[in-house]
Amino acid sequence: MKKVLSIAGSDCSGGAGIQADLKTFSAHGVFGMSVIVSVVAENTSRVIDIQDVSPDMIEKQIDAIFEDIGVDAVKIGMLSNTPCMKAVAGKLLQYAPQNVVVDPVMYAKNGCPLMNPDAIETLIREIIPLSFVLTPNIPEAEKISGIKIENVGDMEKAAGLIHALGAKNVIVKGGHAIGDALDVLFNGAGFQHFSAGRVNTRNTHGTGCTYSSAITANLALGMDLSSAVSHAKRYVTTAIEHSLPLGHGCGPTNHFYELYKYGLRKEASADDK
Repeated sequence: MKKVLSIAGSDCSGGAGIQADLKTFSAHGVFGMSVIVSVVAENTSRVIDIQDVSPDMIEKQIDAIFEDIGVDAVKIGMLSNTPCMKAVAGKLLQYAPQNVVVDPVMYAKNGCPLMNPDAIETLIREIIPLSFVLTPNIPEAEKISGIKIENVGDMEKAAGLIHALGAKNVIVKGGHAIGDALDVLFNGAGFQHFSAGRVNTRNTHGTGCTYSSAITANLALGMDLSSAVSHAKRYVTTAIEHSLPLGHGCGPTNHFYELYKYGLRKEASADDK
């Protein structure tokens, strides 16, 4: 079984962060592991508080994974401050894992900040050059690239500017735009577009976490990047289409729609025995 690690913050309400990552990994049939960098008290409506894990403990969690089980891919999500980023970057350099997918989480779905603004330069300097794929949404891409994004051409320009910062591949996600949900992938040589119809729902808590985790799982399973993104796009769109109206704010996506709909098989087939 392929092994995938998420390094991110937790979401006690279960829709985003580490919890969303582990659900997504399981839905893709890979073995999920986690390094928690921040404990976030949040729900579908607001972020109440954040308590960061010490850099030393972050490093020890990463050591625990790599000295024993190892990984086939790594997803990096919320990194709230500079010491946290430096701890993660140091361990990535030490262990040099393949298929590092970085989702540069800066804000929760409700707009609450999840990254100290003073840490953005550290993100650019320390984390982005270590990424195989970087998956910013439009507000994040604007912060990193320094340009305003108003159309697809701007998305492509931002992807190029971010690629120049050291990310091998950049996916600028268009979920914050108007019209179809169009994502732009730049690999340094050319652009590829991935589009899906926009789902009319406010229950999109954790979509960015879920999308990046699905890409990570698909890379671990041996897909090339284009296929990994295409499959992940279909998965997250289905999860949004069947999202869950839980809570009083932006409800979570449905990571296990197929399982919830059809259930576990009651008897194993002969091939499974």
